[in-house]
Formats: sequence, C-alpha cells, structure tokens
Amino acid sequence: MAVYVDAAIHRWRNKLWCHLIADDEEELHIFAEQLGLKREWYQIESSLNHYDIPKETRELAVQMGALEISRKHMVLRIRAARLLNTDNQRKLTGR
Repeated sequence: MAVYVDAAIHRWRNKLWCHLIADDEEELHIFAEQLGLKREWYQIESSLNHYDIPKETRELAVQMGALEISRKHMVLRIRAARLLNTDNQRKLTGR
C-alpha cells in the first residue's frame, strides 16, 4: 500500500495546496495523523476521498514516504475509484 501527493497547485488562503490520498483508507488516516492532520479534515464528499494539505506539509509528507504523482495519475485514480463505487453499488442493488 502507498500514500500519494499531487502537485501543490491549488491556491487558497494565500497558500498552495495539494491532495493527500492512499491505496487504503485506514493507511491514509494513520499517515495523516502522523503529519498532524485532524480526522475531521478528511474530504469524503468529493470525487476521491482525500486530505487537502499545504505545500509545506506536502514536503514533510514526501520526506515521510509519500509518493509524488502527476495530475494525470490523480485523475486516473479518481476514475478508478468511481468505477469501483459503481461496481459496488451494482452488486448491492443486483443491477
């Protein structure tokens, strides 16, 4: 399993921000806690569950082992997550 960060390109509150994601949700929460992030900062109502982190925290995350990924890789992960969610919903509803 791995934890990933994309490029810090999103400007908000005079800082650059990025996304912290992982292959496994629990692994993501453990890593986020080690970074000092609060669980309530977890973004679950989005295209891909993630934490938003500022550039400075991103640098620490990379030092701690997070893998840097491109925007293209992030988009592919979002698409894969959507397909997985669709497949899971079909199994639950029998459609």
